[in-house]
Amino acid sequence: MSPFRLVFGKPCHLPVKLEQRAFWAVKQCNYNIDEAGRHRKLQLQELEELRNGSYENSRIYNEKTKLFHDKSITRKHFETGHRVLLYHSRLKLFPGKLRSRWIGPFVVIKTFDHGAVEVQIEKMGQIFKVNGHCLKPFYEGFNANALEIIHFDVPMC
Repeated sequence: MSPFRLVFGKPCHLPVKLEQRAFWAVKQCNYNIDEAGRHRKLQLQELEELRNGSYENSRIYNEKTKLFHDKSITRKHFETGHRVLLYHSRLKLFPGKLRSRWIGPFVVIKTFDHGAVEVQIEKMGQIFKVNGHCLKPFYEGFNANALEIIHFDVPMC
């Protein structure tokens, strides 16, 4: 080893005692390189296990939230001949205060497996496909002739 070292770009003379300590420190750091390699591999494996565990927890959480969300979705089943109302999505820009967002009624012509529904305008006869989530059943007003009148007698005390 040379007694001269470069410190901050300038040659200088280091005492022998300092050189021996530096050599000892380098030797200790690099002496057990195999053990240091094994320790690093263990650290990487632990990191990989943590990563896999967090990935698994994330997958479980996503499955549970999907099940919770899917439970709250109401499935709508329409049959051919049903009368339905269609949600008017273009009304969002200038909705009137009391204006209904549902238009129709329409008549269901055909339903598809993937959720689409083929409907027909009653008055014009035009046929088109819409998403089943944009429809709701059309309930007509009740018939006054179908009412049953019940008379209650006043009890005598």
